Amino acid sequence: MRVAARITLSSKDRRKLDKWASSRSAPVRLRERSRIVLMAAEGMTNKDIAVELGMDANKVGRWRARYAKEGAPGIEKERPRGANHGGKDTRAQAALRAQVIEATTQTAPDDATHWSCRSMARHLGTTHSFVNRVWRSHGLKPHLIRTFKLSNDPRFEEKLRDVVGLYLDPPDNAAVFSFDEKSQIQALDRTQPGLPMKKGRGGTMTHDYKRHGTTTLFAALEVASGKVIGRTYRKHRHQEVLRFLREVDKAVPAGQEIHIVLDNYATHKHEKVLDWIERKKRIFLHFTPTSASWANLVERFFATLTEKQLRRGVFTSVPHLEKCLREYLKRHNTNPQPLVWTKSLGEIMAKVERGRAALANAS
Repeated sequence: MRVAARITLSSKDRRKLDKWASSRSAPVRLRERSRIVLMAAEGMTNKDIAVELGMDANKVGRWRARYAKEGAPGIEKERPRGANHGGKDTRAQAALRAQVIEATTQTAPDDATHWSCRSMARHLGTTHSFVNRVWRSHGLKPHLIRTFKLSNDPRFEEKLRDVVGLYLDPPDNAAVFSFDEKSQIQALDRTQPGLPMKKGRGGTMTHDYKRHGTTTLFAALEVASGKVIGRTYRKHRHQEVLRFLREVDKAVPAGQEIHIVLDNYATHKHEKVLDWIERKKRIFLHFTPTSASWANLVERFFATLTEKQLRRGVFTSVPHLEKCLREYLKRHNTNPQPLVWTKSLGEIMAKVERGRAALANAS
């Protein structure tokens, strides 16, 4: 009768395994193996661990034994495998690995825009698991694509220097805000109720929906504190911009300057808006470069709002949507966290120049 390997963990080893088991950036296999070892250290049998994690008991026993023999390195590192069915890391395997990388980065299949593990395996006469290992080891993800846009603003560096300087070294006795509008927020209601999440199945939501209208959230993020001044309006004109800027003006104590970072939307530069700014004396506008929304910190707040409140939200009317937005702002402002700008102008310009050079070479 086989006896499962006994696992005893030091506090240092346990911290390391806990970190691996809970890390979202760690490979799935490493998280899985770490949980096996942690449960084994609690005295659980291989069978109980297998039931808990939904895997084969032999697999549990194999990794438990490997940890008992080799420690953390035994579960952290993958065993080298051959190009097809195992074996040593030969020259042929190295050559095939180079072929996978070159084909992935330089070519595309005839019937698709990008490679999959299986289409690449068929193309090169290997296994999809080998292709997957090569991609993972080199950080290649052909199924993902990121969007980008380099600003063509002729005053790009001048505007960026102004905005970044304001974030990194704000004036004394001044309140700095990052302002923008999140327009066309839809009040979407689902045609049928969703089912709750349960073990083995995520929550559900119907693919179709009812449209009840839209609203626009005007938001000004105070850079120093992370608090957000927010108002919802049904329209998005210079009149609403003026109304909101007056709200910001009221929220800042008299005697303080107000510096506002904002984009180049036409309503922000409307004659009546600029005339009011001129009369106020204490308010100063700092425009981001065109096509550079990443320079506006409030966009980070909007991204979090979308993820936490809007993407899965169900709203039966526009007033219901606006009520939910107000409640979210209230909760946010009870424990705000300032967004800290870390990149210097030099670092940003160096990255932009690399992007421009890459575009020039691609054209």
